[in-house]
Amino acid sequence: MKQLIAVLCWIGMMGVPVFAQQLDLAVGGGTPSSPGSSGSVNLANFTPSLRGGTYAGFGGDALFSRRFGVETEVNWRASQGSYAGQLPYRPLFWDFNLIYVQRLHKHVAAEALGGIGAESVRFYESTYNCDFYRSCSNYVSSTHFMADVGGGIRFYPYGNFFVRPEARLYFVHNNVEFSSAYVTRYGVSVGYTFGGSK
Repeated sequence: MKQLIAVLCWIGMMGVPVFAQQLDLAVGGGTPSSPGSSGSVNLANFTPSLRGGTYAGFGGDALFSRRFGVETEVNWRASQGSYAGQLPYRPLFWDFNLIYVQRLHKHVAAEALGGIGAESVRFYESTYNCDFYRSCSNYVSSTHFMADVGGGIRFYPYGNFFVRPEARLYFVHNNVEFSSAYVTRYGVSVGYTFGGSK
């Protein structure tokens, strides 16, 4: 079911450029922060905080008017972390949003967005598991529905190239593997604007 939803979103995004007045594509990096466990630590019930590590990502948006459009992005931990000091893991966030972009100056634009997506955490094992179709993997995934809000400031130092400091707040439903349902990601992206007026 998760794969079907991802495929349908991707197909929808492929048709978006035909009707868009402006397209923006970007790659970037950042790091998340999340509240830790409160009170005394009980090792039997300990859940770590989802914070730290370098995250890589890419995404894009399509504006159907000068200011409104849709946006999608994916961000994942660049290297495996250590879950509670014992188990290698790697989180991934993907989302699909509505976006509002306001040009403030010829070289500056602000953006705000919000939407839905998922947090998928892969926990790696030392052995491979194979299914009936001989597809093998050395991890199990735990995926949770999430909502997100965020924004950024685009600086255009040269032509249509931009640098964008950004922040996202993820609200992860039933995030039982970690100490909080709230995860904030801070980062910087570089990208390029196709079309649009400056």
